[in-house]
Amino acid sequence: MPLSWNEIKTRAIAFSKEWAGEASEDAEAKSFWDAFFEVFGVHRRRIASFEVPIKREDGSGGFIDLLWKGILLVEHKSRGKDLDRAYGQARDYFPGLKDRDLPRYVLVSDFERFRLHDLETGEQHAFALKELHRHIRLFGFVAGYQSRPFKDQDPVNIKAAERMGKLHDALRDDGYTGHKLEVLLVRVLFCLFAEDTGIFEPRRRFQDYIEQRTSEDGSDLGGALATLFDVLNTAPDQRQKGLDAQLAGFPYVNGKLFEERLSPAAFNTTMRERLLDACGLDWSEISPAIFGALFQSIMDAKARRNLGAHYTSEKNILKLIGPLFLDDLRAEFDKLKASRPKLHEFHEKIAALKFLDPACGCGNFLVIAYRELRMLELDVIEALYQKDQEAGQVTDPRLLIKCNVDQFYGIEIEEFPAQIAQLALWLVDHQVNLRVSEMFGNPFERLPLKKSATIVHGNALRIDWNDVVPAAELDYILGNPPFSGAMVMSDQARADFAEVFSDVKGAKVLDFVAAWYWLAAKYVQGTGVDVGFVSTSSICQGEQVSLLWRPMLERLGIRINFAHQTFKWSNEARGNAAVHCIIIGFSLSDRLSKLIYEYPDVNGEPQVKPAANINPYLIDGPNVLLDNRSEPICDVPVMRFGSMPRDGGHLLLSDEERTRLLADEPDAAPYILPMIGAHGFLNGGSRWCIWFEGANPTVLRSLPRLRERVENVKAFRLASKASSTQSFAATPYLFCQIAQPVTDYILVPRHSSENRSLVPMGFLGPDKIAGDSCNTIPGATNFHFGVLQSSMHTAWVRYTCGRLKSDFRYSKDIVYNNFPWPESPSDKQRDAIEAAAQGVLDARAAFPDSTLADLYDPTTMPPALVKAHQTLDRAVDAAYGKRRFDSDAERVAFLFERYQQLTSLLPAAKPAKSPRRKTPATASD
Repeated sequence: MPLSWNEIKTRAIAFSKEWAGEASEDAEAKSFWDAFFEVFGVHRRRIASFEVPIKREDGSGGFIDLLWKGILLVEHKSRGKDLDRAYGQARDYFPGLKDRDLPRYVLVSDFERFRLHDLETGEQHAFALKELHRHIRLFGFVAGYQSRPFKDQDPVNIKAAERMGKLHDALRDDGYTGHKLEVLLVRVLFCLFAEDTGIFEPRRRFQDYIEQRTSEDGSDLGGALATLFDVLNTAPDQRQKGLDAQLAGFPYVNGKLFEERLSPAAFNTTMRERLLDACGLDWSEISPAIFGALFQSIMDAKARRNLGAHYTSEKNILKLIGPLFLDDLRAEFDKLKASRPKLHEFHEKIAALKFLDPACGCGNFLVIAYRELRMLELDVIEALYQKDQEAGQVTDPRLLIKCNVDQFYGIEIEEFPAQIAQLALWLVDHQVNLRVSEMFGNPFERLPLKKSATIVHGNALRIDWNDVVPAAELDYILGNPPFSGAMVMSDQARADFAEVFSDVKGAKVLDFVAAWYWLAAKYVQGTGVDVGFVSTSSICQGEQVSLLWRPMLERLGIRINFAHQTFKWSNEARGNAAVHCIIIGFSLSDRLSKLIYEYPDVNGEPQVKPAANINPYLIDGPNVLLDNRSEPICDVPVMRFGSMPRDGGHLLLSDEERTRLLADEPDAAPYILPMIGAHGFLNGGSRWCIWFEGANPTVLRSLPRLRERVENVKAFRLASKASSTQSFAATPYLFCQIAQPVTDYILVPRHSSENRSLVPMGFLGPDKIAGDSCNTIPGATNFHFGVLQSSMHTAWVRYTCGRLKSDFRYSKDIVYNNFPWPESPSDKQRDAIEAAAQGVLDARAAFPDSTLADLYDPTTMPPALVKAHQTLDRAVDAAYGKRRFDSDAERVAFLFERYQQLTSLLPAAKPAKSPRRKTPATASD
């Protein structure tokens, strides 16, 4: 165990007095540095060597005065010599060192002066010998006190995973695979961390054991590791008395981490070098929260190519645990920290809290939650310690520590991540214990590891969570369950999902993450457990909202207490992976203070706003749920789907194909019409289609080129496995679904980029065929166009539509048919909207060479068009009886109130049939 800081400071003062006035490098340098290390209770011979031979970059030889491999290089000079030159000389030795032996610190001295260079941070500290005791904590790395700042991400995490990945690959390729490989890597990870954080003393004990006690060809390394693991699993009083001294110096860890006996791995020279390369990193810098996911990814070659892309950053995890529990606990601590009795009560409270992550992976959420709980406990202990000192009482702060890893529970379907989660909690526990040691000047560690988190290797959708931890004993559920969409689940996942939702009608269109919401809501019944999950935003958009949240709210009594609206859940690693996410916190009871985190920019920081009620669309409004409706709730034209060819591409033509066909058969011109799809409507470009609706198909006899295409359609349809498609082979010259308006109509793209300020719509004539990637509104006027292109409707779209990736997926049954239009607008208000709508159309027309995608690109939108939309927004807002809104969320909250008023007067909506219904030959919707 390290000496206390008080003892080290006393020794430093004595050291400074003893060596004051010494001047000769040759005579006394070695004795000086031996005595220096004794200040920290460390025997120099156990960790560092004098006069290490080295070859410089220019080929000349030299000797390093003192080298502690991987940690410290000392260059010593006689009194009064140039320390800048000494530092330069020290750096000249670096090319001759192996990467794993490169030091983090360079210390130069002339007896009278010290200059310490931290090569990682770039910091330099200079002071006189007599001031050593004042700067003694700079040498915490010598004493064994060295806590690290908790970083959101650090390249060392990536580098560490890469080095472990190389070791993994070498062992796997040699046939050492499966469970034994996974357990071996977990144990090696612990040893690497232990030797750099004071669990193993002195530092580099594990690396020295490998370098000094195994042959370079690696032939005996597997056996040496097996022997070491047995030692780590054996209490000192049960070890053989004649055990090798180097092995006997390793501590007893516990009977779980090293309990299972493994068949020794066969190493070779390359494998041994890869393990030593991993040893060369400073593992005290590794974040257990982040590294767990990186470590898992080494097992997957595909994930390795994008190493670091899928870990969950600490910053994002804090977005969940802050409002779930940490912010409230911090606020409570701030209120009561002046009272010693209340501090003790609060301490007992936080030490009794229990947490469950039912899809814990490598334990990222549990690790950060535990770390933050321990940091809060440190603040409590520090406050109690100060009060004891003020009262003249002497208390050892280490005796006050109560929080431990056994407060945390997890479920993980894969064995290896479950092992990593267990280990990661132990590692972060030790990191915080280092902080305790540093804060209070006395060493503190928990070896052997008597307590552990409960991480169950199992399928969370099949096991009873109460078997992991009874709900009545739990306080919080948190995590980041799997994001698989409804259409891309594996067969096993689909079966598990169906079992979970066996009592919920229509649940098969829900995303996979919904299963955890449903199970959590059922699990917390009759308790005060708070739940917080990260999810894809899809479960709060489109048709999924009603299907999931109606039973959650109405059958299970769930209430949403905080929510992060849609933001990009991303990280700072290479190959940055980002997905649009939300965070939802819920329980059975309403919190007094509900919070919504709004993101004006999905890539930016949120604005926090209090809410009276948070509904499933994550806005401050009533618990309104939009069902699929076959008709609009207001008196407006009906929206229809576009026409679907289902033709194998034979009824569709490019510009070039149309030109060639008409050159051969000019009489085909009346039957080839413009085909408008969502992409072409927005981005330009021409497509054409063969259109025989209402025409006499017998003309095909005189148009052989056209007839050939139609025959190909017939062959395509007959070859289909779908009986509905086969039936349309009888009329191969017609689209399968025909819904083309006979009047002018508004075309509405069913998919549009999230980056646009709105979903651009426009008027088209009946001779332009709208494809099935679009919706149409026949008979619509400028009034309808104006409202649909306003910020009012756009806000509704943003909050209620489904998404394809992050792009808008406009639905007629959810978005359009449920939209609350202005109530009985006056003639003046209608005229204002129509005039403003025409202003928008005129502004577009002023740029005939620009596509709608160009015009509505946020960076290129013409000022005249911006101004036209501002005028339109004012006219539409006035028709709703409002002058202005401060945000989209405010607009949607207003619209939900309007929706509630409208639907209270209507008979109950009959949900539309499943979207997977067979498509009729002629659209009736």
